[in-house]
Amino acid sequence: MSKIYSSFICVLPLLVALSLPECLRAQKGIAPRDLWCVAKNNAADQALQESIDWACGPGGANCGPIQQGGPCYDSSDIQRTASWAFNDYYLKNGLTDDACYFSNTAALTSLNPSFDKCKFPSSLSVNNGSMSSSTGTIQMRPDSADLSSSNRVVGTWFLPLITSYLLVAFTWLIQ
Repeated sequence: MSKIYSSFICVLPLLVALSLPECLRAQKGIAPRDLWCVAKNNAADQALQESIDWACGPGGANCGPIQQGGPCYDSSDIQRTASWAFNDYYLKNGLTDDACYFSNTAALTSLNPSFDKCKFPSSLSVNNGSMSSSTGTIQMRPDSADLSSSNRVVGTWFLPLITSYLLVAFTWLIQ
């Protein structure tokens, strides 16, 4: 009986290992979560202003909400102003790390930066090439949210872990 139980204990993780990667492939390897591109706390005001100017100018971000009279206007807080511009640019330009760099003055966060009547759309608000928000709809390229490379998590930590476990279990069984 002990040998049957031991065999079952060794086979169970193998069954889990064979079924879990399929689940991960269905979700592209990650669970969806809201992300926002925001100004870094330690960024210099001058650098933030230069990045805002670029994002709202050549970068094409919708900076209407951070203009005087807009729901996100706050002349006393350059961090909030920059965060709106950075996030809008990030959402329009493929949700990539490069789209949230701004000369190292920006970073991705899972903490919602919305305040008062200023509602920041998140990465999850991007759907089928457009983004819905309280300030309107912004068009995006249909291929801009491609996360096909995100299933790497299976090969980076899960399979080596299961392989190691099975090797230890098999070694224990044959002794």
